[in-house]
Amino acid sequence: MSARSMTRKGEGGGAKRLRPDGQLIDSSPTSVAQPLIPEDELMLLLTRRHKNPHSILGVHLTAQGVVVRALHPGAKSVSLLVEGEPSRQMVEIDESGLFQIVLEERARIFAYRLEVSYPNGRGFTLRDPYAFPPTLGEIDLYLSGEGRHEHIYQKLGSHVRELGGEAGVSFAVWAPSAASVSVVGHFNGWDARLHMMRKLGASGIWEIFIPELKPGAIYKYEIRTLYGATLLKADPYAFRAEIPPLTSSIVYESSYCFNDEEWLDKRTKTDLFSCPISIYEVHIGSWRRVPGEGDRALSYRELAAALADYVEEMGFTHVEFLPLMGYPFGGSWGYQVSSYYAPTPRFGTPDDFRFLVNHLHERGIGVILDWVPAHFPKDAWSLGRFDGTALYEHGSPHEGEHPDWGTYIFNYGRNEVRNFLQANALFWIKEYHLDGLRLDAVASMLYRNYNREPGKWVPNNHGGCENLEAVTLLKELNEIVHDRCPGVRVMAEESTIWAGVSRPTYTGGLGFTYKWDLGWMQDTLAYFSTDPIYRRHRHHNLTSGLLYAWSENFVLPLSHDEVVHGKGSLINKMPGDRWQRFANLRALYAYMWARPGKKLLFMGGEFGQWREWNFDASLDWHLLDAADHLGLKRLVRDLNHCYREEPALWEADTEPSGFQWIAADGADDNLIAFVRKAPAAMRQLVCVCNFSPVTRYSYRLGLPAAGEYREVLNTDAKIYGGTNVRNDNGLRAEPVPSHGQEYSALVILPPLAVLWFRASR
Repeated sequence: MSARSMTRKGEGGGAKRLRPDGQLIDSSPTSVAQPLIPEDELMLLLTRRHKNPHSILGVHLTAQGVVVRALHPGAKSVSLLVEGEPSRQMVEIDESGLFQIVLEERARIFAYRLEVSYPNGRGFTLRDPYAFPPTLGEIDLYLSGEGRHEHIYQKLGSHVRELGGEAGVSFAVWAPSAASVSVVGHFNGWDARLHMMRKLGASGIWEIFIPELKPGAIYKYEIRTLYGATLLKADPYAFRAEIPPLTSSIVYESSYCFNDEEWLDKRTKTDLFSCPISIYEVHIGSWRRVPGEGDRALSYRELAAALADYVEEMGFTHVEFLPLMGYPFGGSWGYQVSSYYAPTPRFGTPDDFRFLVNHLHERGIGVILDWVPAHFPKDAWSLGRFDGTALYEHGSPHEGEHPDWGTYIFNYGRNEVRNFLQANALFWIKEYHLDGLRLDAVASMLYRNYNREPGKWVPNNHGGCENLEAVTLLKELNEIVHDRCPGVRVMAEESTIWAGVSRPTYTGGLGFTYKWDLGWMQDTLAYFSTDPIYRRHRHHNLTSGLLYAWSENFVLPLSHDEVVHGKGSLINKMPGDRWQRFANLRALYAYMWARPGKKLLFMGGEFGQWREWNFDASLDWHLLDAADHLGLKRLVRDLNHCYREEPALWEADTEPSGFQWIAADGADDNLIAFVRKAPAAMRQLVCVCNFSPVTRYSYRLGLPAAGEYREVLNTDAKIYGGTNVRNDNGLRAEPVPSHGQEYSALVILPPLAVLWFRASR
């Protein structure tokens, strides 16, 4: 035994001696035998490598009585306080600040406090964090290890709670390869020796309860790796984070009470497919700013009324926010997430975001959030190499890193990682009442060779390129969400021909509610960006999508991805002079809203913003002073309201019975026409599209049935900025065959315009 362990400091600073049986004694008549800590255990504790500091510190029953130990480096004295009893001074048994006292008369564990004094005269009284049992039970550890703890976020992270009648905060973190973990923060001077955590068996979870700590405490985990490095990490399960560039986690307890029960009840009874869905995609930081206050973004609470008013006016059914989980770099638009369980603090507190969701629900507007389970950034304080090893990610760069984005890829085959992601999806749905999640970059999850050169990827166990572990994760996730959260939508941004993305898992599908139809988006923009004189050569871009339109449950997206990275704005993609550009875009929107599929439009597209989207600046709302911009906005508004009121546009949206071609072969005329049907409601709507700049008078259009047809929408109307060529008297079907129909009528088709006709009942 070393000299350091043979001689300890005593109460008066006097020397102590060891008895042959290992007990610490001194020559004073008041001395009490002090149980010694084994040398190896003591060294592990003092070098912060002990996996269970609670086994040494705190209160313990021994053969000599009850022993209490406390570690307070630099303290002059530590006294034990028991209610109703005199103060007892503890013995400093090591120069590191390790204090101990033995109470021979005690035969059981008891409640106590510690009074700590320092040489500078400062001192405080506290409850000992090492006097409390673990806050996770065996079931928690088992389910976590199995990857099946759906509410693991209620156990890991920081939680304000009472334990043994004492208020405080529990901390728990998964770091299986760490040599030791401590909670550090302002409350303990960032001293890792004061709140060392214990490891709970083989689970890899470290835990401690800190009494008297309150919400608002700033903290991180200091992790000592097996290789001797010291890491300072934010909490992966933190509910709140500091505003970037600060990176610490914050203890948070929600006090918000939702009052959207009526909305949630209605949601559970909604048919996810036979319903109108028109989504307004929003980036909060750039939707609208406050010029008089440094051009700052609106807060969550400021945004609530303004956005609800606008979306309600425009008739969208849902708002979809670009990712709002905490992210360090604004230029990532939220797609490089570092705090998966905390809303970005840029716009307010977590309860401020709850207020925004609740307010939108009160106004009858659903809320969808972009979610990023495909990758995460490499910031040193975040998830990457969390305990000194590849924990959340794969170790090999051929499996664990995205070459395009410079990010890590989750290790979907690891139970705890799968649990982290699946529970995170449920967290946002249950804790923030979200109505849907849109999964970003699903294709990068499904394929091991995604954007990788030969030799730069690792095949699966069968030699294929499919990421089987990711497939399992997505299937399980969708099954859990649809089972636990009826009425919630899960959408996939999936850019390949993977079959069955939005088909049930029991049929071999991935189980998503919808899939973004990126093929439609690319084909349609390619067609509309072509000068009308050449469009005949791209006519198939309009028709080929109907060959697979019912193979999935599709969303038709004109998203933020189409107005960034040099692609220009939607209005700038249109050919021709200013008038033709607006006419083309109006026609595109009316065609899109009439076509089978749910709708999504990124902010700014509704009024024709000219410049490419800038995440760091407000939309150009001043453009609405111009008649053509205002007319485009009015059209989108009327499209949404007409769409919501017309069952033919959505009742059979995912079935062939809801669609019928009238004219699919009008390539030379840049013309198509089709019927949308609502079989149950016995409704029909005829859509005819003239994508040439020529007005067609007396065009004979085939109609699906006899009767009268009223023009309910015309993108060439004056109110929208058009030439006002209309069919004010409607159409009367004649028994004259045309376009394979038994009936037809003569119609006037304005230039670069789309018309909707509703059959009179």
